[in-house]
Amino acid sequence: MENSPATTGTVYLVGAGPGDPDLLTLRAARLIMQAGLIVHDGLVSEDILAMAGPKARLVSVAKRRSRHTMAQHAINDLLVAEARAGKQVVRLKGGDPFVFGRGGEEAEACHAAGVPVEVVPGITSALGAAAAAQIPLTHRASASVVSFVAGQCKGLTEQDWSGLAGKGRTLVIYMGLASAPLIAEKLIADGLSPAMPVAVIENATSKAMRLLRAPIAQLGELVNRERVKSPALIIVGEVASDAEDELHALAMEYAQ
Repeated sequence: MENSPATTGTVYLVGAGPGDPDLLTLRAARLIMQAGLIVHDGLVSEDILAMAGPKARLVSVAKRRSRHTMAQHAINDLLVAEARAGKQVVRLKGGDPFVFGRGGEEAEACHAAGVPVEVVPGITSALGAAAAAQIPLTHRASASVVSFVAGQCKGLTEQDWSGLAGKGRTLVIYMGLASAPLIAEKLIADGLSPAMPVAVIENATSKAMRLLRAPIAQLGELVNRERVKSPALIIVGEVASDAEDELHALAMEYAQ
């Protein structure tokens, strides 16, 4: 996959999905196995990184709360510089590059520098985690709207989340562990019932996966008591209930 130095390479923004290599797209798997250079996030699983060829150079740009291996502008510069040097660069991201993956910023940097860029979508964490936990994000008896939000971002307290969660709606929260108590307080203050079911899915699709449930009022307590660690996803809504029989009964009633 290497070009001559005189030829500009391509940056491939590749979604690694929720962690299980079997959930990669065929395109993503081929690029990973052929890549000479892989610039990867910390959320990419070891099993997926192990698919890289023996001569591949792996560069970690892992981000953690308040601790980044490399600033975003430096990542952008690295991708552009390596492509200009003739490399075919695989920028490997957990989930999907364009869903809370900063893929848009990296694509813009490549376009501005005149570097070819291709986006290879992945199964975003919300879909992968929900499927692994067998939690339907939509259900004709209980949810016809799904919203994705980031729980770890600037100005969280000023954001208006009213209407995102409640009857007939499912809210999926990425990066919400550290602010879980604030999130619960915020949603309840916006009118959500304190009894609304919540599911927390840790290490989705891996052998270490855990599925935890509680009412929204107990979300912060649940995260602290169970010592939930990233990567984890929070699903808020009636679909998160463990009352599967009740959901089935509602669906049958709806169908009649």
